[in-house]
Amino acid sequence: MSAADLTRARRPVSYDTGPCEGRQASPSNPSGPQTARLAETVVMRCTTEEKRHLKRRAAADKISVSELLRGALGQIKAPRRRATPQVDPQLVTALSRIGTNLNQIARAVNSAQAAGDMRQLDGLQLLAELIGIERQISALLASHTRQDADHAD
Repeated sequence: MSAADLTRARRPVSYDTGPCEGRQASPSNPSGPQTARLAETVVMRCTTEEKRHLKRRAAADKISVSELLRGALGQIKAPRRRATPQVDPQLVTALSRIGTNLNQIARAVNSAQAAGDMRQLDGLQLLAELIGIERQISALLASHTRQDADHAD
């Protein structure tokens, strides 16, 4: 090989890089892979602006660019996605705290049950904690419902 051959960029023999995206069997996809495995790759040339547009449109639909293009060709049915509900971050934080309290109570009950000594739990204290959690949830729900009613006006 000459020095000129080493400095020139090498072109790939093929753009086929193996299987492209597809639904593989996994815990999050218990139904298994699609009937037709997506094993072919298509290379497409476009301008930088066209590529940006494709990516923006796919991101807006919360799908991959490949799914967007297959949908445009009529190869797949566009999945109906539910709109992500807008939730107050303070509500999420409050519910997280309540959930943490509930998990601590459940852990204490399960530990006592596993040890075979349910007597070590103070039933009144446990009941008081559960009532407190119920009151927190009720107050949170009432507050959130009131805020929604105020914003609707």
